[in-house]
Amino acid sequence: MIGRRDLLKGIAAAQTVARAAPPNAIVIDPTPRFEISPLLYMQFMEPLGTTDGSVEASWDYDKDDWRADFVDVVRDLAPGAIRFGGLFSRYYRWREGVGPPDRRPWMRNYVWGGKETNRVGMHEFVDLCRRVGAEPFYCVNFLSDGDPRFRSRTGDAREAADWVSYANDRPDPLNLKIWQLGNETSYGGNTFTKDEAIAHTIEFAKAMKERDPSIRLIGWGDRGRGSGLWAPDLVQRAGGYLDFVAIHMMGQSPKRPNTVLKGLAYQREPERAWEELIELSNAVEARVTELEQAVAAPMGLAITEGHLSLSPHNTNPILYEWLSSVYHARSLNIYQRHGARVKIATAADFQGNRWTNTAVMLPTPSGKSFLMPVGSIARLFKRHNGKHGVDVRSAPSGLDIAASRSEGKICLHVANTEYRRAVETSFAVEGMRVTGGRVFEIAPDDLRTYVNQDQREVFKAREAACSTSWRFPAGSVSTVELDVEAG
Repeated sequence: MIGRRDLLKGIAAAQTVARAAPPNAIVIDPTPRFEISPLLYMQFMEPLGTTDGSVEASWDYDKDDWRADFVDVVRDLAPGAIRFGGLFSRYYRWREGVGPPDRRPWMRNYVWGGKETNRVGMHEFVDLCRRVGAEPFYCVNFLSDGDPRFRSRTGDAREAADWVSYANDRPDPLNLKIWQLGNETSYGGNTFTKDEAIAHTIEFAKAMKERDPSIRLIGWGDRGRGSGLWAPDLVQRAGGYLDFVAIHMMGQSPKRPNTVLKGLAYQREPERAWEELIELSNAVEARVTELEQAVAAPMGLAITEGHLSLSPHNTNPILYEWLSSVYHARSLNIYQRHGARVKIATAADFQGNRWTNTAVMLPTPSGKSFLMPVGSIARLFKRHNGKHGVDVRSAPSGLDIAASRSEGKICLHVANTEYRRAVETSFAVEGMRVTGGRVFEIAPDDLRTYVNQDQREVFKAREAACSTSWRFPAGSVSTVELDVEAG
């Protein structure tokens, strides 16, 4: 408990910093507010059939292993977790993805088209996660989310429980501790009703936790069919079995009737596109806040899918360009600022060779994988981060900031949302003295700069020393590490 004397000292120190800091300063309160989840910067893998090469394009059939260039890029990206599933989970039967690869049956990819060989199965997926230091987790076949189209491929609670046993009750346990029940169960008109979904959540949770009580489960809580969020009723009736409630953060529709975020219209008015992307990122804040208010603590919140989907569907070329960075950086900052509740989050689909809303792009096998702008930002923020979230007391207009701290260090994730204006600022930490620091900055001169296989590292961050001030270029995304000591 904080005593009155210590409290008064803290207030006095804060007032001293407030008086001393110039008006354009970034002022940080270093008091730890919450622990930052290691799962906050996750990725999401789903076989996308003929729609996008995705998983199959990531596999080197000559070497019978994951593509080496893909593994290298993902290790550099350093996602906290990788989720396997999505709509694919509605007709995925896990037993078909284990055992000798040459005996695994192929399967029809109902949603995304074509066939899946099952060459990438459970052990291969977990192996990739272990190589890159990510926590693997699955979205189980949740009675096909009630969708009658997949009756012949549905999986019940017993099948999910057997999956847990196979993974964790073996001489060489895979230790899969996170599982999601239901994927977009509230979306569309063919899936479970809310009451049906909650009843099956309890059924699945009981069966799976009976096999391994230590697993952590994610339930589905988004809205659908004209109803409000499912989350409040889900938590009230099934919360005792769950650790997280999930929604998805995509399908962002531009609000302006004459939007330039469709097709190639943004190329004629890039500054207006920048403004619209900021507007879209405001919707992320609204959705997270709504979920926080609907779900009582301490239930964790999970954004198990999230990406910027623009017309043409998931293939808009703006996502190659730094123009898209303002949406991605703000979204990731929003998740971290809400990190007291948000414990799992992603800002992109994972990998592919056609969709542009991915973190990793896979060129032809003769080329090398590279990070899209969203991947470069996620890499930057994940690598330079503290252990606990802290508050930003004040900051200059135009800077979007998420702050954190570790022992002797303050970390700032800074997006300059100004399209044309650099922002000069200084740093002040209440009750502490800044002794030095470093800035890792992505700041292309032209915000229409794009990445491709011929310039794979165009968005590689530049490192520079800083002390108590910095000038953030227009449209830049940076991390700042400040060395601090008691002052």
